[in-house]
Amino acid sequence: MTFGPGALARLGELARAVGGTRVLLVTDPGLEHVGHPQRAESVLREAGLEVFLFDGVKENPTEREVAEGVVCARSHAIDCIVAVGGGSSMDCAKGINFVFTNGGRMADYKGHGRATKPMLPSVGVPTTAGTGSEAQSYALITDERTHMKMACGDKKAAFRATILDPELTLSQPRGVTAVTGIDAFAHAVESFVCTKRNPISSMCAKAAFGHLEPNFATVLREPRNLDARAAMQIGAHFAGMAIESAMLGICHSCANPLTAHYGITHGVAIGVLLPHVVRFNAPVVEKLYEELIGARMHNGQPASELLAARAAELCAAARLPGTLRECGVSASILPLLAEEANAQWTARFNPRPVTEADLLAVYRAAW
Repeated sequence: MTFGPGALARLGELARAVGGTRVLLVTDPGLEHVGHPQRAESVLREAGLEVFLFDGVKENPTEREVAEGVVCARSHAIDCIVAVGGGSSMDCAKGINFVFTNGGRMADYKGHGRATKPMLPSVGVPTTAGTGSEAQSYALITDERTHMKMACGDKKAAFRATILDPELTLSQPRGVTAVTGIDAFAHAVESFVCTKRNPISSMCAKAAFGHLEPNFATVLREPRNLDARAAMQIGAHFAGMAIESAMLGICHSCANPLTAHYGITHGVAIGVLLPHVVRFNAPVVEKLYEELIGARMHNGQPASELLAARAAELCAAARLPGTLRECGVSASILPLLAEEANAQWTARFNPRPVTEADLLAVYRAAW
């Protein structure tokens, strides 16, 4: 991982170092007005690399965008992939890598370790501080039929190199800063207490929380504060490393059906649910919450209540909805959401075992 203001200037040398000569640049067309893809392309060309642009990435990329990217990759016989953008660009780039090198379609790689052939070297350059996808070997690709996200993972899909340049995050609109920031915050919280937690993931999640919690409100108030932006970007990356080493929980399993049915932005759904998930898990991980928040936040109240209140406070500062009702969710659909959330992979790693009835209770509390 290469970090620092202006680090994008090293993209060419890093792409060459991983073996790239003909590069597919995967990005979001919405970034063109701030110039990030153009700068990345310029740096790559200055390093003597041939560059072919695929800017068909959309939010929550589907199998269709992956397939379109694969067509572009094949037509130019690429040997390296560079992703520049938010989590959607990172996920789409990994998805393209799966299908370009191993054939088939994304559904064939749902789960972990299903790519039998080598994959292309790739470089990730996040322009947001949120998903931490640049630190993970999973691609989250939406199934066009069910509208549910498929987690497709393989160690070969991980980026060989990553650039964290906080200057790139200065261009984030306030709304993007809000939804990506709360997502990263939730990643730190959930990965710290999930059943797959381990010394490495715990260290990464705690470091993530330490960077994110004190700086999230700052970047909302002072969007040009480069030190706070840098802290958020590092925090999001550490949280991504924690997920890679461990897993998440029911906050994410409950968020995905909301996006599938209502198109609610992932970070918005996460922000509404997180305080209620923290309280639900408190009976089994209160001591872990105490360890996570540290002495600075203690004032005699249970750590879970302090953490839940802080999550709600950050959502309010980000001007995100506080209830599912505010998001337009109907109370009548909650049982169906609970059924679908219970089928999500991440629900199996929640620290407190859950049933469909438990998830329905969480949704009702958030409604």
